[in-house]
Amino acid sequence: MDRTRPFVPRSAVAVLTATLLAGTGVTALSSAARAADADLVRNGGFESGLDNWSCTAGSTVNSPVHSGSSALQATPAGSDNARCAQTVTVKPDSQYTLTGHVRGSYVYLGATGTGTTDVSTWTQSAPNWQQLTTTFRTGPSTTKVTIYTHGWYGTGAYHADDISLVGPSVDPGQPPAPPTGLKTGTVTSTSVALSWSAVPGATSYAVYRDGAKVRTVSGTSATVTGLAPQTAYAFQVTAVNDAGESAKSATVTATTTAGGGGNTDLPPHVLVGYLHASFANGSGYTRLADVPDSWDVIDLAFGEPTSVTSGDIRFNRCPATECPGVESDTEFKAAIRDKQAAGKKVLISIGGQNGQVQLNTAQARDTFVSSVSRIIDEYGLDGLDIDFEGHSLSLNADDTDFKNPKTPVIVNLISALKTLKARYGDDFVLTMAPETFFVQLGYQYYGTGKWGGQDPRAGAYLPVIHALRDDLTLLHVQDYNSGPIMGLDNQYHSMGGADFHIAMTDMLLTGFPVAGDAGNVFPPLRADQVAIGMPASTNAGNGYVPPAEVVKSLDCLTKKANCGSYATHGTWPGLRGLMTWSINWDRYSNWEFQRTFDGYFG
Repeated sequence: MDRTRPFVPRSAVAVLTATLLAGTGVTALSSAARAADADLVRNGGFESGLDNWSCTAGSTVNSPVHSGSSALQATPAGSDNARCAQTVTVKPDSQYTLTGHVRGSYVYLGATGTGTTDVSTWTQSAPNWQQLTTTFRTGPSTTKVTIYTHGWYGTGAYHADDISLVGPSVDPGQPPAPPTGLKTGTVTSTSVALSWSAVPGATSYAVYRDGAKVRTVSGTSATVTGLAPQTAYAFQVTAVNDAGESAKSATVTATTTAGGGGNTDLPPHVLVGYLHASFANGSGYTRLADVPDSWDVIDLAFGEPTSVTSGDIRFNRCPATECPGVESDTEFKAAIRDKQAAGKKVLISIGGQNGQVQLNTAQARDTFVSSVSRIIDEYGLDGLDIDFEGHSLSLNADDTDFKNPKTPVIVNLISALKTLKARYGDDFVLTMAPETFFVQLGYQYYGTGKWGGQDPRAGAYLPVIHALRDDLTLLHVQDYNSGPIMGLDNQYHSMGGADFHIAMTDMLLTGFPVAGDAGNVFPPLRADQVAIGMPASTNAGNGYVPPAEVVKSLDCLTKKANCGSYATHGTWPGLRGLMTWSINWDRYSNWEFQRTFDGYFG
């Protein structure tokens, strides 16, 4: 989906280790710890997973470890050196020693932002655990330093453990006050959304369920998942900064709903639109609160990877310099909750024209799951839209059966989406927005073909759709920016009229032999899983059709009337609805697409 915007990476944030003071109800650093040198790294042994670390790739493993029960394992891929970093608070004009234990080839340990000379050390080869050590002195005004470890391109996985930064600690002051205003939002059979008021001086918040800490977030909302249906839970929140953790907030309770069996509470016919949330173009910025109630599913465009192969997805909202009038994070999250309270679904859309994602490795797969989960939890979203375009998906030469895929980028994506669906439960909304090249073109061509030479991307979405058809809420293929595609009548159909939408949608609802093989048929999807993807205006993309052609498409598919020359293979009154790129472009065109949908479905 077309747009142009710069990528802005997310900065890392960390807090210092704290000790408990008896009888105070809060935690803070002891006087003795302030007076002497201290280890300033938080979770340097990776015993709490990747908490406090920001990693472009990586996970914790139980073997090999240098000490304790966990260590970092990360694999460089492509242009990503698998860097893990943490920002710590330091004292100006002071001496520090950075130490870590590593294994692997070309493993680095270093520090940046020292205010003097940034340092690093490395080992060319460490088949067993090897200690790396370097020292630096902070500048006269330096209060924050970022430490890091990483591997090198194409050298395989490395391990790191027991990373420490020893030197003078800083009096962190007082822990923040307890959060107020804790309340519940959307409650499903397996999750509860929470929000609370910001606390001055807090750098993060800890969420407790029935007295046990279950997650740490940087914002003022979180969704607690993995809950049992029809069960009562109690929740509290604390505020955290360098000085420690506040007392717990007042308690709120919530009882999860009964299991829904995949029920996402969407109306029989839905209007789906993409909202430009991370970039600006000629359509202008639209605040989420200003999206009309006609839009049932709002896809926030886009979450994008830190690199093509990292799997690390970041959602960076459009800055005010690029999007005048953009709302604050607090206002944005409040608008999400308001939409949900009105029965709407708000999703994060991953990919788009510029956000290519290739999950080549199990590490990238796991990073994808964890990073997407963080976005969903931070904003309290209802689910995920997969808008992989360009070269995100392609098939290896020996991958010829869509029912049993072999290609890592395909297999890992399927696994990641199944993991996310299992994590969030039956109410999780999963949608996909592939281009016709990756779906309907599979009727003629699949991958490189039996004799090679074809584009390996042809039909590459089919194994993903098929593997997830029982979990898929909506498939809305982009019937735009497409070349001619052969329909089930063995005639080529081109964009620009109802005929194209009818033929492309008929293929999804009827099923078709893949690459012309009658013994290898892609089964039809249910009508309630399919929406037609159209551009909102001529500005939005090639393939725009006027309202009269939209109505013809719907008449033919839902009533078998007004069909023109193409004969459908059935009638589907339960066709779920329409999708458009985009809400912003429709607003720019005086809501023409929305008004067409409302006029047809009421």
